[in-house]
Amino acid sequence: MAAQKGKDLLLKIHDGASFVTVAGLRTRRLALNADTVDVTDAESSGRWRELLDGGGLRRASVSGTGVFKDQSSDALLRQTFFDGLLREWQIVIPDFGVLSGLFQIANLDYRGEYAAEVTFDISLESAGALAFAAL
Repeated sequence: MAAQKGKDLLLKIHDGASFVTVAGLRTRRLALNADTVDVTDAESSGRWRELLDGGGLRRASVSGTGVFKDQSSDALLRQTFFDGLLREWQIVIPDFGVLSGLFQIANLDYRGEYAAEVTFDISLESAGALAFAAL
C-alpha cells in the first residue's frame, strides 16, 4: 500500500437513511485492540507464557478532531451523544477498506480559541462485531 493522505480517512455515521460524513475532521485515529487470555500453568514449556487462541475481547476505538461543516452534522452528533444511541458507523481507509459496525460516542468535547473557529473532539467505542470490506 502506498502512502495515503491523512485527510482522506473518513468517518461516517448512519443517519437513518444513509451514511453521512461527519464534519471536517483534521486529525483521526483508529485503534484496534485485543485483550489476551493467559492460560500459562505449571506445565507450560520453559514457563513461557501461553495465550488462548481466539480468546479475549476485541474492540475498536476511533477519535478525531475537527470543525462542523454545517448545523445538521452538529445536531446529529450532539443528539446521538445525548440519547446514548448505538449507531452504525463507517471508517473509510482509502485504498485499503471500510471498517463498519456499531459504535457509541464515548466523548464529545467542544472548544474555541479567541481568534479561531469552534472545534470538537470525538471518541467512539465499538459496541459489537465489526466488519471489514476491502476496497
